[in-house]
This record gives sequence, structure tokens and C-alpha cells, in this order.
Amino acid sequence: MAIWHGDITLEQVQQSMGNCMPTFLGMQITELGDDYLVGTMPVEDRTRQPFGILHGGASVALAETLGSVAANCVVDNSKFYCVGQEINANHLRPVAEGVVTAKATAVHIGRSSQVWEIRISDPKGKLNCISRITMAVVPVPAS
Repeated sequence: MAIWHGDITLEQVQQSMGNCMPTFLGMQITELGDDYLVGTMPVEDRTRQPFGILHGGASVALAETLGSVAANCVVDNSKFYCVGQEINANHLRPVAEGVVTAKATAVHIGRSSQVWEIRISDPKGKLNCISRITMAVVPVPAS
């Protein structure tokens, strides 16, 4: 059974990222499962640190993007929106090139908060980063 609010498509989810940092870093949402979201990001000059490997901040940006997009797909956006409260990441192994793939899955979906785990893997499928984000569920202000 899907956890998403309403009928959403992969195209709608991709468009929800807008024309901001995720798009600039080359992130794409590639899969929308019943209870998970998958996205990718290239390892290239925009996302590498000076030593030639994937920047930890870029991994965290990918994790936060997937967690935020997923959290906002769970709630009724006419009544609520979700914003990050806390994120952590463990960087396990370097990635020098290719495309990393991240999968966000819900750990907790509550009325006022959500917790998502994001696992980022290298092109060979080896885990290179694991992250967890806590999202606040905020009421949309009355207009």
C-alpha cells in the first residue's frame, strides 16, 4: 500500500525540485515506489571536493533533497508542508566518478514529524553514505 498522499507521478515529483540546488547539482528522481523514493546525482566537478572524490556536503544535499521531497509527498500540501529539522550522515567510502544512487525510506511518519533514512550507493552498488533526516510537519498558514 502506497504511503503517498493522492495520486502522484514520477514526473510531478521530479518537477517539484524546481530550478534550484538539486537541479544545479544534477539530481534526478528516478523511481517512486509504494513506500520509497530513489534519486541519482553525478559525481563530477560540481559535486567533487578538491581531492577528486564526492563531497560529503553533496551527499548530504542529495539525502536532504530525497528526504524532503518524500516527506512532502506524504502530506496534504494544501494543509501542510515539511521542512528539515536535523540531518546526519556517515560517509563510508569515497566515490571518484560515475553516478551515485540514493534510496529514501520512511522510518517514522507522524502528525508533527517524520524520520527518513537515505542510503547512497556508488555505481557498483556499494554503500558509500547513510543518512537520516528528521522533518517537521508544519501547517500551511491561513491566507
